[in-house]
Amino acid sequence: MNGKPGLLILTEANFRREVIEAAGPVLVVFETDWSGSYRIIAPFIEEMALRYQGRIKLGKLDVDANKRIADEYSIRTLPTLIFFKNGQIVDFLIGICPKNIIENLLGSILLRDDS
Repeated sequence: MNGKPGLLILTEANFRREVIEAAGPVLVVFETDWSGSYRIIAPFIEEMALRYQGRIKLGKLDVDANKRIADEYSIRTLPTLIFFKNGQIVDFLIGICPKNIIENLLGSILLRDDS
């Protein structure tokens, strides 16, 4: 059920298994296909999904198609990136962020995971 290689498509059917029950770090990008904001960051999200494959799970969740989960996490701005570790939120970014900000936070979470 992958969209792009390395990038998992999350839905209400697989969110618990792929994110909440995951043993390691997971980055979830809350977005919509029509969001111009997501299109800006999509290329480097997809690049990171390939680069960090096997170290962190990266997935995207369409908030229009998965309203229950979007409501559960109070998603109001797109894109919103939520970093989970062992099913718990450890950090988040709201709105368009530069690639280096996302990568720095991702690296920090991976270091925390390795320690």
